[in-house]
Amino acid sequence: MQTYLVTAAAALAAAAVALLLVEVVHRLTRRLGRRSLLMTELTDHSHRSFQVAATVLAVQLAVRFTTPYAVGSPWRQLVLHALWLALIAAAAWLVASLLVVAEDTALARFRVDVPNNRHARRVRTQVVLLRRLTIAVIVVLALGVMLMTFPAVRGIGAGVLTSAGVVGVVAALAAQSLLGNVFAGLQLAFSDAVRLDDVVVVEGEWGRVEELTLSYVVVQIWDDRRLILPTSYFTSTPFQNWTRTEAAVLGTAEFDLDWAIPVQAMREELRRLCEGTELWDGRVCVLQVTDATGGLVKVRALVSAADAGSLWDLRCLVREQLVAWVRDQRPTALPRLRAELGDTAGSPPWQAVPPRRPIRRQSDTEVPDDARVFGGSDDGEARSEVFVGREEHADARR
Repeated sequence: MQTYLVTAAAALAAAAVALLLVEVVHRLTRRLGRRSLLMTELTDHSHRSFQVAATVLAVQLAVRFTTPYAVGSPWRQLVLHALWLALIAAAAWLVASLLVVAEDTALARFRVDVPNNRHARRVRTQVVLLRRLTIAVIVVLALGVMLMTFPAVRGIGAGVLTSAGVVGVVAALAAQSLLGNVFAGLQLAFSDAVRLDDVVVVEGEWGRVEELTLSYVVVQIWDDRRLILPTSYFTSTPFQNWTRTEAAVLGTAEFDLDWAIPVQAMREELRRLCEGTELWDGRVCVLQVTDATGGLVKVRALVSAADAGSLWDLRCLVREQLVAWVRDQRPTALPRLRAELGDTAGSPPWQAVPPRRPIRRQSDTEVPDDARVFGGSDDGEARSEVFVGREEHADARR
C-alpha cells in the first residue's frame, strides 16, 4: 500500500510540474511571438498536444522510477504499458500538430483573396492534400507502433510477413477503387489540372471547386447545390476548367433572325450596350453572322468578362437588350417564314429587279474591329497567334 501511495503521489507531482513548465513555455512563446506568425501558430495549434505529451511522459517516468521492478507485480507492467501507448498517441498528435503549423505558416505567404491568385490556389491545393496524406501516414504509423508493443503481435509478425504477398494482392483488389482515387488525388494536386476555387463545368453543371480531397471533389454549383465526384473522374473524363490560366473568360449569345437584319447597326448596338455596363471588362465585344440556313441567319455576339459570374450576367443582359432592340427598333428582322403564291410559269418578279445602286463591299482594312474575333485588335491578334502560330500568322500578315 505504501508503494502505491508513493507512486500515485509521484505521478501527481510529475504531472503538476509538467503542466507548470508547459504553461510557462506557452506564455513565454505567446509573449515573444506576437509579431511572429510561426510562434502564433505554435501557441494556437501545438499547445494542447505538447501539454498532453509532456504530462504523459512525466507520469511514465515517475511510475518507472518510484516502483521497484519485480516480476511478480503485474500491475506495474500494465500501468507502464498503458502509459507507453498513451505516450505514442500523444507524440503522434504532437508531430501532426507541428506539421499543421508548418503548413499553415507556408500557406500564409500565398493569399487567395487577391484577383490574380492562380499560383496561390495551386499551392493551397497541394498543401491541403499533402496535409491529409501526412496525417493519415502518422496515424497509421502510430497504430503500428502501438500494436508492436504487444508481445502477441510481435509473435505473429513472421507469419504475417510470409503471407504478405497474398494479403497485398487481396487488399489491392478489394481497395482498387479507393487506391485509384487516392492516386488520382495526388495527380490532381501536382498536375495543376484543377485547383481549389477553380470554375469548372462537369456533368453539364457549372460551378466552383469547393473542396478537394484524396478521394473526392466537391463542386459548388451556381444554384448552391453540391456535386460530389470521385477524384478519378477528373483524370478519366473530359471537363471544362474556365480559370486554369486566368479568371477572364469569353461567352456567346446567339440569335436566329431574318435576313433583313442590319448587321452593322446591331453591332453598334452591342458595342453601346457593352460600354454602358460594368460587367464588361473591355477586351472582346464582337458580333458576327455565323450561319445562314433555313431562311434565317444566326447572329452571334461574343463578349468577355473578368470572371465567370460576371460573364453569366453579361450574356443574359446582352440577350435581353438585343432582343428588345430587334423587337422595338428592327421589327422586320424578327424571325419569320415566307411563302409565295402565284403563277410559276414565268419568272418571279423579284428575280428581275436589278439592284438600285452598285453594291460596295468593304475591304479588309474597313472591317470594324468588333466584326472580327481573330484580328482587328490586340486581343484578337493574340488569339489569332494562339490558334495559328506566330510564324504562320506573321507570314499571313505580310
